Amino acid sequence: MASRTLTVIPIQAPVQTGKFNLLQTLTTSLLAAGEHLLDGDVLAVSSKYTAISEGRIITLSEVEVSEQASMLAARYQMNPTMAELVVKEADYIFGGIPGFLLTHKDGIISPNAGIDRSNIPSGFAVLFPDDPYASARAIRSAIREVLGVDVGVILTDSWLMPGRIGTTGVALATAGFAPVQDERGKTDLFGNPMQVTRRGIADQLCVCAQMVMGERDEAVPFAIVRGSGVELSDTVITAADVSIDWKECIYVQSLTEGLLRS
Repeated sequence: MASRTLTVIPIQAPVQTGKFNLLQTLTTSLLAAGEHLLDGDVLAVSSKYTAISEGRIITLSEVEVSEQASMLAARYQMNPTMAELVVKEADYIFGGIPGFLLTHKDGIISPNAGIDRSNIPSGFAVLFPDDPYASARAIRSAIREVLGVDVGVILTDSWLMPGRIGTTGVALATAGFAPVQDERGKTDLFGNPMQVTRRGIADQLCVCAQMVMGERDEAVPFAIVRGSGVELSDTVITAADVSIDWKECIYVQSLTEGLLRS
């Protein structure tokens, strides 16, 4: 296969603290940056920026703490209000360490169900988009309708890899292209058939985008990934297309039912 040049273009946008029109902001930001989307591009969009645009902001002082959350907060030395939000948002809670609960949410294993208190005024928290895959599809559809271009869309987030220091990018949701490329049955450099390899294309592109989007005060909620070579499609993508059941996850199962005990 011929080599490709991958280009990642950061797009700055205004800081937002309340519900707003995401497409209008994207359009204005592209114009201000002197950039435009092309057919075949993949647009990476901050999942937090998307969530804020949808009004997924919680006033912490208004959260009522349940008995379950109080018990979790005491056990894991965390803010009871945050514990309550995790209880409400998480699909499953595995356990935790001081200050954090390890959860399964929208197909991703992450701390505190993805609830974030950074880059938002004090006293507030931002949840994941209500339906990340629906949000990604809606953004793609709006871009096609208003801007007249066919692109893929990734909602980006950051997570901690097991056993490693530092966050890296992960695709919370994808629209417009297959997030996983199946290599099983194909051959390697020596003609050996691949047995289990499936490439996380959406996650890999998300990592590229996160390099220019940053984590702090960069104010870059959009990035254009150009030259990826992904094949665009209108097939509806869901979490089931990229996630395995956590009971089949080598990390989770090896540290629970498969734990080697001395």
